[in-house]
Amino acid sequence: MSLPEILLWQQLRGSPRGIRFRKQHAAGPYALDFFCARANLAIEIDGLAHDMGDRPARDEDRDAWLRERRVETLRIPAREVMTDAVQVAEGILALVEERLMAMGKKAPPSSLRDATSPSQVDGEDLSAGPPANEPKERSR
Repeated sequence: MSLPEILLWQQLRGSPRGIRFRKQHAAGPYALDFFCARANLAIEIDGLAHDMGDRPARDEDRDAWLRERRVETLRIPAREVMTDAVQVAEGILALVEERLMAMGKKAPPSSLRDATSPSQVDGEDLSAGPPANEPKERSR
């Protein structure tokens, strides 16, 4: 992880406001900087290299691939994270909350879950444990 990614992860880890994020999340042929499965949102921190060479075209291809799987991409310049990681994290949390409200608090299924780990539709939610009517899984 780059320094801006580390700074942002320090703000997003631990499920702030009950919102869970994954870092360096595998999605088909890509690794997403951060991913919020409940909101079908990928978060990419873009340094200067993202403006050079064929990188803009590659980023567009990646965003299109994710969009086909109903995952939107939020691109944030690394310099913004370096300036104020707390403010950037607050903006991300506000966007996720807006998306969840628009979705009725439950994300629609994403075909990304076919290529990655389970999403909210497979049981990931805000609770710290299983629903009250389900027994906790026993460790072996």
